[in-house]
Amino acid sequence: MPAADAPLAGRRLYFVGIGGSGMSAYANMARALGAEVRGWDVGETIFMDSVEGIEVDLGGEPTPPEGWEVVVSTAHTRRAEGTSRAAFLAELVAAQPAIVVGGAHGKTTTAAMVAYVLRETGRDPAWIIGGIVPQLGGNAGTGSGWLVVEGDESDRSIGSLTPQIAVVTNIELDHHAAYASEAELAVFFDEWLESIPYVVRSWELPPVELALSVPGDHNRQNAAAALAALELAGVPRVEAESAIVRFTGVGRRFELVRAHGGVVVYDDYGHNPTELEVTLRTARSLTAGRVIAVYQPHVVERTRQLHAELGAALGLADMAIVTDIIGARDAPREGVTGKLVVDSLPPCVRAGWAPSPADAAALALAWVRPGDLVITFGVGEPWKIARAIADGLPG
Repeated sequence: MPAADAPLAGRRLYFVGIGGSGMSAYANMARALGAEVRGWDVGETIFMDSVEGIEVDLGGEPTPPEGWEVVVSTAHTRRAEGTSRAAFLAELVAAQPAIVVGGAHGKTTTAAMVAYVLRETGRDPAWIIGGIVPQLGGNAGTGSGWLVVEGDESDRSIGSLTPQIAVVTNIELDHHAAYASEAELAVFFDEWLESIPYVVRSWELPPVELALSVPGDHNRQNAAAALAALELAGVPRVEAESAIVRFTGVGRRFELVRAHGGVVVYDDYGHNPTELEVTLRTARSLTAGRVIAVYQPHVVERTRQLHAELGAALGLADMAIVTDIIGARDAPREGVTGKLVVDSLPPCVRAGWAPSPADAAALALAWVRPGDLVITFGVGEPWKIARAIADGLPG
């Protein structure tokens, strides 16, 4: 790379938590900008393929080479000292004109839509997105135009970003360890948005009526927000609309895993009640058969606070299987397990308690029959459950 196109040339960066959705994108961006990159994580994740070619230490504790800068994810701050992921992202956002997308749900898809349209219309964007976007070739890329970033309010790090355009998809309390109430969350967003020149609030817009390639009313709302941001970025509406209808989605967002023997298996990142409800309604619209939901809780405090709402949302399925809390990023609490969600399921739903992912896959395979739609949910590794179910389908 020429020096002008490699602003991080000469830096050696070691990412602690490199297998995470955000950190893998930051590592890829750093590599593309000229840095030498290595990293560490507890074990394999779905994002490891996206950091292919980067040396990654797995298991044990992180061991940064001497002389390397350390960038630490929020989940691993106790394991290593270094620059926070929030500070590193703020550095990247400050380096070029940026569009930042935040909100409780829909931000990954909305950010991906914006980046995709900018690229399709020849505007050479860069992007850092917390999900694999097949049409963009991954979760991060460099370009000389707008930088499109998925922000994160879970640790308030989005508040340190200073873009020219901000998009907020919705405001809903999803991170109970960071905010005491939805009102506090709303104040946080209002204070952040005060300093940003152009702001899109998705709930102020009508959903689009275009023939999108991604299903669901929620994606019509995501597209409305994306199109508004694109207009602010200088893309004419007609030009943006002709591109956005070709957008086919983000990995782990209602992602088809396999269709076999009359059974269709999907995987989805949804993890809060609204996301579960919206996605299950979309699933219902696509099948006349039974819907089997498999949910893997990930955050102890969310499970404690929202187990009743999670159970009610999963009640839109005919059958619901829940695992124990896996890979939680917060401290355990006595009596808080995935069983709370199982006990909150409506009586009309066939309930399954499957403590481990292997138990969940086995139970789903025991229940499934031709005509069913199976969908796995969660932040952690439910994609492994989906693949195990897909691989275990008879025939």
